[in-house]
Amino acid sequence: MQMERRHWLAQAAALVGAAALGNGSVRAQSTYPSRPLRLVVPYPAGGGTDTVARLIGQRLSQSLGQPVVVDNKPGASGMLGNDIVAKAAPDGYTVLFAITAMIQSPGLYKKVPYNVERDFAPVSLVARSSDLFVVPNRVPARTLAEFVALAKASPGKLSYGSYGNGTSSHLHGEQFKMQAGIDLVHIPYKGAAPLVSDVLGAQVDSAFIDVSSAYPYLNSGKFRVLGITGAQRHKALSSVPTFAEAGFAGFEASGWLAFFLPAGAPRDITARLSAEVARITKVPEVWQRLATMGLQPVGSTPEELAALVSTDTPKWARIVRDAHIQLD
Repeated sequence: MQMERRHWLAQAAALVGAAALGNGSVRAQSTYPSRPLRLVVPYPAGGGTDTVARLIGQRLSQSLGQPVVVDNKPGASGMLGNDIVAKAAPDGYTVLFAITAMIQSPGLYKKVPYNVERDFAPVSLVARSSDLFVVPNRVPARTLAEFVALAKASPGKLSYGSYGNGTSSHLHGEQFKMQAGIDLVHIPYKGAAPLVSDVLGAQVDSAFIDVSSAYPYLNSGKFRVLGITGAQRHKALSSVPTFAEAGFAGFEASGWLAFFLPAGAPRDITARLSAEVARITKVPEVWQRLATMGLQPVGSTPEELAALVSTDTPKWARIVRDAHIQLD
């Protein structure tokens, strides 16, 4: 595993300098792309992931001079769409827009039809996403410590909602339970929208909700945010402490949205796509649009994305193992 990871990181590092290769690379880039690109999104049309993919895809089409056709392939927690790209021709014309579930699935499911580090070439990290731990106003806790005290006083009586079994919010909830030594009843929802609805209606005692889904309701006055996952505070929620700041280590792994190609894609093509995606992400209007969705825009090199995947994959696997979560 470690040898394979180092090999993958080395491949990604080589892409950073690919644009500086000789005349052959220049000629390859000058003819690419010569036809439309297929952008596979492993989630339904209209959702947050699809919205970001189309936002970047539209501008990518303009800069490349070819249509970028979004192809939604939902199913199997994103594994259906991921697998399509993993098995596609590595010619730069089939692109994947993936989220964190891509590296969480190997720990959650016994059978995953691909190997993330063997079958994909990293392109660029578009944005990070964190989960908020929230409580409706009827719950008296105003800090994570106060919530833990309430839960310990009534073991098994309080609930926490997640936006689905095996999602980041589910894993964060189980991690919180283990570290705090509390007994909470897990209530999985079919997506973030119904979870937010029940938080607003005070139908659940607490919840882990991604910032993007909670963002439109932060000023509703119907719930309080007690903590946020990730290594740093969110710029739009500067008063909300991270879990680490509140005394709970190990919540640094964040959600993310990123572009990948099939492994074996030409280095110059990968480098060009990476540069374009990173540039587009940093365009002020795009940056602001992502920020208003509660995301933290990035725009990275292949090497940086590869390093993130290699660092976070074992973190999620450890949470799954320690919490004894198995989905099949």
